[in-house]
Amino acid sequence: MTPRGQQDGQHEGRTAARTLVAALGRRRFLQAALGVGAGSALAAGSAVPASAATRPAAAGTSAARGAGGRGSGKFSGILQPGRGRIRGDVYLSSDTDDVLWGYVPSVHADAVARVRSGRTITIDSVSHEGILEDQGRDPVTYFAERGVRRREVLDDAAAIAAGYSRTARNFDVDGPHVVTGPVFVEGAEPGDVLKIETLEATPRVPYGVVSSRHGKGSLAATASGAPAGITLDEVMPPVATDGRGSGVPTEYGNVSVFAEVHGDHATMGSGRGRVRFPLRTFFGMMGVAYAETTSLTAPEANSIPPTLGGGNIDISHLGAGSTFYLPVSAEGALFYVGDPHMAMGDGEVALTAMEGSLRGTFRLTVCKPGSGDAPSVAYSYPFAETADAWIPIGLSDPDGAVGGQLSDLDVAMRRAVVNALDFLEHDHGLDRTVAYAYLSAAADFAVSQVVDRTVGVHGLIRKSDLG
Repeated sequence: MTPRGQQDGQHEGRTAARTLVAALGRRRFLQAALGVGAGSALAAGSAVPASAATRPAAAGTSAARGAGGRGSGKFSGILQPGRGRIRGDVYLSSDTDDVLWGYVPSVHADAVARVRSGRTITIDSVSHEGILEDQGRDPVTYFAERGVRRREVLDDAAAIAAGYSRTARNFDVDGPHVVTGPVFVEGAEPGDVLKIETLEATPRVPYGVVSSRHGKGSLAATASGAPAGITLDEVMPPVATDGRGSGVPTEYGNVSVFAEVHGDHATMGSGRGRVRFPLRTFFGMMGVAYAETTSLTAPEANSIPPTLGGGNIDISHLGAGSTFYLPVSAEGALFYVGDPHMAMGDGEVALTAMEGSLRGTFRLTVCKPGSGDAPSVAYSYPFAETADAWIPIGLSDPDGAVGGQLSDLDVAMRRAVVNALDFLEHDHGLDRTVAYAYLSAAADFAVSQVVDRTVGVHGLIRKSDLG
């Protein structure tokens, strides 16, 4: 519980913050706020301390362990920005002035929030589906045409669609994702690992969208026609509907399928063509700053390809209760999130998952080299775990757009297997030959996604097998 004196100080700090915002403007205020010492009540800009009554229990307590999945994967009410229960020590909204649209923060980015290692942050993320240019960049109208009332459209999504101006949007070049952050984690330095525990991934709205766009997805046409293995008639979306030559995104002929959420399940289609499936909420994008560029829109900062800094990793197991480890390349790690998913099958074959805005709560902990607090592989490559499994990861091109783009699943598979071998040998003492045989006999390797330019493979190693 926060001491009374500290609560009074926080109230005075928030009053001072409002005064400074009015005098300086939000962007200049954010930069100034991050220079304030760690003991200040100001976390930074659009990030504010959460109410003491709604903060989660300390790490390691039974309350914290039990709270991990509460509210996740089930819709229980519209969550407009900052409304409803905020579980984290700090709250960060997706303010129009702070987010990046289509790009991720570089190592030179200015943070918009600050947390101590081991503390928690709640982030209201915004899905890009329903606000993109090929959908009219007007979520109120777009979703109204699908039976969604205005009060069920998120205010932050509408504000971003109407007012985003940090970078000039180019639908044909930019990534689609709304990226929230970065968050400065105190004590994080290059060479460390940031441990990201997802405690909550709660739907903010009772709907989502799955999109398939021309030239993208597992069955996309190439510049020369049909890709290997299928005919032109099997391309999706159908070639005859390709309107990209118009230069007008709303006339491209891209396809978006609306899905309704009912509790912990979603439905799409109608009548006998209706399907129902469970929600499996997670953040397709969790990352730390990796690109060295100083340009907000440099190709190496594009939000689509995942990198060694994580980003658009799209691994469906990374929901509430999971832990994601990323090697740190910048002071403060500069953590960010985006691409909130309500459900996704391995492969993400159509192009997108069932995309829908989520409220996420994360515990961010710095792991120092030699501490034993993170898998050894994680100091050089993304790695993950759930309660039941270790998850080695492989990417076809972990540098992203630097030096070209390689989209070869064989490369991703080899790296996932090598990372699994290194983990079993160095962290669990298995002879490498035995480890290789074990992986062949008992571990499962799956395609994470085939649609993000850099494709991914992940493995599942049962913890119970390792004793």
